[in-house]
Amino acid sequence: MSKKEHKLKLHPRNPHRSRYNFSLLADSCPELAPYIQLNQYGSQTINFADPAAVKVLNRALLNHFYGVLFWDIPEGYLCPPIPGRADYIHYLADLLANSNDGQIPRGRGIRALDVGTGANCVYPIIGSQEYGWQFVGSDANPIAINAAQAVVDANASLKKRIKLRLQNDQQSIFDGIWQSEDLFDVTLCNPPFHDSEATMVSENKRKWRGLKGDNHNSTLNFGGHAPELWCEGGEAGFITRMIKESVHYKERCFWFTSLVARKENLSAVYRALQAVGAAQVKTIEMAQGQKVSRFVAWSFLEPAQIDFWRDTRWRK
Repeated sequence: MSKKEHKLKLHPRNPHRSRYNFSLLADSCPELAPYIQLNQYGSQTINFADPAAVKVLNRALLNHFYGVLFWDIPEGYLCPPIPGRADYIHYLADLLANSNDGQIPRGRGIRALDVGTGANCVYPIIGSQEYGWQFVGSDANPIAINAAQAVVDANASLKKRIKLRLQNDQQSIFDGIWQSEDLFDVTLCNPPFHDSEATMVSENKRKWRGLKGDNHNSTLNFGGHAPELWCEGGEAGFITRMIKESVHYKERCFWFTSLVARKENLSAVYRALQAVGAAQVKTIEMAQGQKVSRFVAWSFLEPAQIDFWRDTRWRK
């Protein structure tokens, strides 16, 4: 197997590496059944351009693989693809394991901060169910926080593992969320992608024009509201602001991380990290099908601090 072929597959621990078994998923979530149809090859599928179908598929996946009995999001809010979200979590586990003699730190002692958790709360759900980690999920949208809280409250397996915090300052990322007693082993973020609503609409229309078929339109099948999809400066601007704020918490977090969807934004991210004096910087590539993504991780901890962190938090 070539390196390229290997990179186009999901993480080895990702349970979504195989094709969807729609019959099995419908057993877990009967409301998926009406959306199942046969493609031109006679295989079961759903219409991935239909937001309602994608939403119910997510509900079925979260139920079947992660034991989530109730999951819902308000109409129009971001409905993320579960396999790619799970990949980020599994690669974060590897990142921590690399500083722990190859052993993944598990359990309630490991704390993660999900910046912009959204109404879907998917990263905390997967991370808490797969590795037993504790999560804080932050968001600047009170509707998203309330929707995520409803999911947490409805699932006993999530209630003791996930806490949600509203970001009251739209210009801040960590400030206002990070409390005085907080130590986080890792932060994660899927930053807003576009720099304006107009740019998002234009690029989405271009995407649909590139797809074949008469049933496609310019509607986002995964939904999304303003703070989820665009912000001033776009992805590079958001991550740069995050890097600058991370300096204030440099001794209270092992790894800061963020997805970087646009490869051309990496140079700006690296410059920002050099400017703040990050001690370690890693770029971890991920891929699903033909889509290649990555996240950048940075840490301010020196070797002696790393040893102390590991020994007091992961090996006690």
